[in-house]
Amino acid sequence: MRRYWSGECRTCGLRSRCTTGKERRITRWEHEHLVEEMQDRISGREGWRRLRRATVEHPFGTIKAWMGATHFQMRRLKNVRNEMALQVLAYNMKRMISMIGTRALMAALKA
Repeated sequence: MRRYWSGECRTCGLRSRCTTGKERRITRWEHEHLVEEMQDRISGREGWRRLRRATVEHPFGTIKAWMGATHFQMRRLKNVRNEMALQVLAYNMKRMISMIGTRALMAALKA
C-alpha cells in the first residue's frame, strides 16, 4: 500500500466536495493501476457481464442448490476448502456425464 498526502487541497476549488481537512490522504494498492485498466476494459461492455453471469454464477448457484442451504457442513478454512473442492469435483463429473455419457467418461478415465 502506498500513502499520499497532498497539501495543495487548501487552494483547490473542489475542496468542499473532497475533504474537510487541511490535506487529503490517499491510500492506494501498489497494483491499483491494473484494477483501473481492467475496469476501463469492461466498462461499457455489457456482453462480458452477461457471459460471466452465464458461465460463472450458474455453477455456484447449482452447487448451493445441491447443498440444500448456503452453509458449509465443516468448520475451519482447511475443511471448508476440502468440502468445496469435493462439491466442485462432483459438479464437474456430473457435467461430463451429461455431455459425453458414462461409458465415454469411464473410457477416458482408464486411458
